[in-house]
Amino acid sequence: MSQTAAEAPLDTAFARAHFPALSGPWALFENAGGTLVASQALDRIRTYMAEYQVQPGAAYPASARAAEMIAESHRAMAAMINARPDEVMIGPSTSMNVFLLAQALRPGLREGDEIVVTNLDHEANVGAWRRLSGEGITVREWRFGQQSFSLEPEGLAALLNERTRLVCFGHCSNITGGFTDVPTLVRMIHDAGALACVDGVAYAPHRAIDVTAWDVDFYLCSTYKLYGPHLALLFGKREHLERAAPLNHFFLDDELPLKLNPGGPNHELSAGLAGITAYLDALHAHHAGESNLPLHGRLAAIFERIAAHEEALAAPLLDYLVAKPGVRLIGNPSADRLVRAPTFSFAVDGRDAGEVARAVSAHEVAIGAGDFYAARCIEALDLAGQGGVVRASMVHYNTVGEVDRLIRALDEAIPG
Repeated sequence: MSQTAAEAPLDTAFARAHFPALSGPWALFENAGGTLVASQALDRIRTYMAEYQVQPGAAYPASARAAEMIAESHRAMAAMINARPDEVMIGPSTSMNVFLLAQALRPGLREGDEIVVTNLDHEANVGAWRRLSGEGITVREWRFGQQSFSLEPEGLAALLNERTRLVCFGHCSNITGGFTDVPTLVRMIHDAGALACVDGVAYAPHRAIDVTAWDVDFYLCSTYKLYGPHLALLFGKREHLERAAPLNHFFLDDELPLKLNPGGPNHELSAGLAGITAYLDALHAHHAGESNLPLHGRLAAIFERIAAHEEALAAPLLDYLVAKPGVRLIGNPSADRLVRAPTFSFAVDGRDAGEVARAVSAHEVAIGAGDFYAARCIEALDLAGQGGVVRASMVHYNTVGEVDRLIRALDEAIPG
């Protein structure tokens, strides 16, 4: 059967040509820790710093252009996640953005109010909320299923009550790679009269984000895990940001989203953010040609193609890990693009995770090991004593040939 244009494989050679760091001999499989930066973002950062590294926003040309480059990026990031620019804050990291959000929401909470967090997720969307327990807020833990490796709606339903004010959970686990059903969970949370704060850091490199369609109250992602510089985005519905306590200078109390961002965003890295959407748009145009779709629609289309490519990459590695004696896969054994991202964690009987990763690196194949800041998940899996998990994580610029190299390297590192 011939393939339609929409079904044709992703042109990985075209994609890889936009990442200078891929010119070396290494096969890179620690992308969940941070992706490479697309050339479009690199070019914008260099241009800003070489030509417009001045205080932005004044009348003279260099200053005006500096301000516009930052504003272009802000608009691009908002369009990328289908939000309004005044609902998107650019901050230094997701951990910091959640900390700031927690401080901004704290004055609106009362003693006895409850916040739900999970034991599956990265600590970024856990720790800042748990710290509020010392201030009279009750923090309840939504535990993932030990068989499903997922956050189950039944577990959340048992925790929701009239005192629940906020539920914080991840869209995709950086350990298991599994997706959560955000629209369904958000409806449950809203029906209980609470707000939803979703960590999309591990989701964003793999699928299109639509905060409006999902009706989330707060959504987070990190651009350095999305082919851009080391920054992060915090989305909040306008009505929530307006009610939040200001954290910036007093004369910015009514300025969204600056009111939550002490010191404001980094200028030169912010200027580079529009390079993320420029790269993804170029990838879309290469495969689909000219389009009348808005930017968000074009990005959704290219992420569909990315998802198909990632599924093809995932299948042989999953087959290997499931069949390999002594290997315990953490997560769904299916490569189905609808249920998981290509992030694979596993443990090897009697082996320290770091030892396995080092053995694989001898073959110029890069993988990771540890708890990846999801320490509560690793403790629940009883794997802290062996150095956490081994993790191999792919994105769309990885190739089938690289996956073959990874499997061969693992097979030498894990005899038997």
